[in-house]
Amino acid sequence: MKILHTADWHLGKRLDFFSRLEEQYAVLEEICELADKEQVDAIIVAGDLFDTFNPPVEAVELLYRTLRRLSLNGRRPVIAIAGNHDSADRIDAPDSLALECGIIFVGYPYAHIRKIEIPEGFTITKSEPGFFEIMLPQYSYPLRILHTPYANEIRLKQYLGAENKEQQLNLVLKEHWHTLAQEFTNAQGVNILTAHLYMLKRGGEILEEPEGEKPIKIGNADLIYSDGIPHQIQYTALGHLHRFQNIGGHSAPVVYSSSPLAYSFSEAGQKKHIVIVEVEPGLPAIYRPIELKQGRQLYRMRFDDIDEAVTWLTDNPDTLVELTLVSEIFIAAQDLKRIHDAHDGIIHIIPVVLQQQASSPSGKTINIDQNIEGLFKDYFQHRTGQEPNEELMDLLNEVLNSQTETEE
Repeated sequence: MKILHTADWHLGKRLDFFSRLEEQYAVLEEICELADKEQVDAIIVAGDLFDTFNPPVEAVELLYRTLRRLSLNGRRPVIAIAGNHDSADRIDAPDSLALECGIIFVGYPYAHIRKIEIPEGFTITKSEPGFFEIMLPQYSYPLRILHTPYANEIRLKQYLGAENKEQQLNLVLKEHWHTLAQEFTNAQGVNILTAHLYMLKRGGEILEEPEGEKPIKIGNADLIYSDGIPHQIQYTALGHLHRFQNIGGHSAPVVYSSSPLAYSFSEAGQKKHIVIVEVEPGLPAIYRPIELKQGRQLYRMRFDDIDEAVTWLTDNPDTLVELTLVSEIFIAAQDLKRIHDAHDGIIHIIPVVLQQQASSPSGKTINIDQNIEGLFKDYFQHRTGQEPNEELMDLLNEVLNSQTETEE
């Protein structure tokens, strides 16, 4: 059996002011093409389908269109769980219609998926809170899915019985998973766990959550350890961390597939993947990442020469850039215009002005009775160690001489 694992689509996400929707269309098209090329039997999307609880209409349309295409109109199951960026109610809302199309949405940690038989497609033969079993017509053995969408403290208390903070999440989830695995899994089927959690190998290094990501780890109380995964599980498909990695700590792979695009500059330089999982009953899964090619790469670049910066920007148009410019004096408007004209994907410009030692003693007395221009020059000298240039003073005068429009 062959399964495609992906996660953290974050549909509708912007990088500061810059929309990524066009890139998301392209990379999801690439994922669909890879699913067909690899002839996978099922798809798992391990959470953070959207970037916000109330995503834009275009993002919602893109999700439904992509999942339906992946499902081959019900012939191929697509399992999509909620992440910490998703509204569980929004994920569950289209369930009655989506399930008829082969899309299994799981919003809450203790969701009970309806049994269904899809004509010329798959059948959900067993279902309990937190678990369901699928029979695919091309296989004589079932696919079992243990699922845990993002579970905050309130949801755990409501659905899994965690009564207090001292009852750590990993203990609650370990007991929950082991109960399901003991009752519903064996070596005569394929057994998969999918979850949107912050999970680590016990004793391993603390993995950093992506910059700008809503954190789901508070101190160390909410850590979930991979040694809590039942031994019957042959592959764990995780979402939340945006870097591809097998965290280990279990006899079978425990894998973050990565996000399909780099969504913050802390991910600059990361390669993005889907994961193809091949598994048969009674054996650990074999997995291989496939690098995704679509989307603009993120770069953090630093220059101390404007001409060099413009040359690099011109030579690398299909990128998104955080640009640090180091100079002895403030950058002139014409140089900033050259930089912006050279590239349409500059997200941030960070000016670094090398401060010089003021020629006057640090204890210089400021004359507060002087005009605003003099005060501004003294303040600028104090903060930067240099005199403001003529262009900056012209801008100050323009602001001072502007009139505020008022109603007559």
